[in-house]
Amino acid sequence: MKWADPRNSAERLTYTEEAPERILGNCGLMGVCDESGDRMSGELAVRSMASMHDRGNGLGGGFAGYGIYPDFPEAFCFHLLYGDEAAREDTEYYLRSHFTVQGEEPIPTCAVKGIEDEPILHRYFLDVPEGRLEETRLSAEDYVLHAVMDINAQIDGAAVASSGRNMGAFKGVGFPEEIGEFYRLEEYQGWTWSGHGRFPTNTPGWWGGAHPFAVLDYSVVHNGEISSYGINRRYLEMFGYRCTLRTDTEVVTYLFDLMLRRHGLPVEMACRALASPFWEDIDRMPEEEKELYTALRMVYGSALLNGPFAIVLGMAEGMVALNDRIKLRPLVAARDGSRVFVASEESAIREICAKPEVSWMPRAGEPVVAKLRKPAALTQEVGQRND
Repeated sequence: MKWADPRNSAERLTYTEEAPERILGNCGLMGVCDESGDRMSGELAVRSMASMHDRGNGLGGGFAGYGIYPDFPEAFCFHLLYGDEAAREDTEYYLRSHFTVQGEEPIPTCAVKGIEDEPILHRYFLDVPEGRLEETRLSAEDYVLHAVMDINAQIDGAAVASSGRNMGAFKGVGFPEEIGEFYRLEEYQGWTWSGHGRFPTNTPGWWGGAHPFAVLDYSVVHNGEISSYGINRRYLEMFGYRCTLRTDTEVVTYLFDLMLRRHGLPVEMACRALASPFWEDIDRMPEEEKELYTALRMVYGSALLNGPFAIVLGMAEGMVALNDRIKLRPLVAARDGSRVFVASEESAIREICAKPEVSWMPRAGEPVVAKLRKPAALTQEVGQRND
């Protein structure tokens, strides 16, 4: 599959000619978080995803790692995918005009059979100039969010894969084990990892559309289909979000950013809003609980996610996994000591943790939450201790 940005050319929407067997299928995902802050090799995530090879069709794979850049713990790290040098030049001009660049370099890769026509891959460690925040009256996070949306929407051939602190998304067209080898993930150490193997059905299999979809410190991998995408997208547009990457996963990530960062909801409450019970079930709840869910449905009705889905959210504070409200996609969880695991299949957990202390099948709409015991401000110290 050649690098193509389907946002800007109808001719690039020809992926079905190369893979005409559009079987409605699987996707596979995993996540692991060590709540103690101890770091794990990215090889664990790659090995877990490789065990679910048959859940994908080679049109997308990817990983997100947290705690992987201890040398730049407070910088916003932009992972960029470029279709050509012109896109790179335009983007670098934009970045240098709006940020202070602490460092930059090509993202290390290696030749892998099955990975072809890859884009230009580069990463930048950025600070927001204080004067810019005074001029725009934005927080640093909102400033970065606007920059990400500007690049994705306005620079032809450029896509921001991730933009958070001390984290990064590594994704592309291929099976996840190929993508993991391509990006040399065994060389990275992180306290949270998520992975995805894609089986695209309604959206193109292209590098920028592979999972994870990430913005700021949030990253989402997703199995299923968000049938409420249109409503969710219009709702997000009222808060200034622009969805441009042709994937329903994009709205999930923005909804978490809206609820957790901008509205300050606890993650458990945000999950209750995104996968809220049906009205008939709310009517049968005790009065106090009924009032809570009624308020959530009224305030966040247009943020409700409909359709079959299982998602893993990576964030600076840990990891969350969530099913749709009638559990139409598989999700298994386990714990072993300070490590929490989630995956589409239990075998993917046991591949990297043969005998977990406990494993379970989360109920529909019931989040699995793993939280770091140390705040994000101390992540540099944690990273140095484990190097």
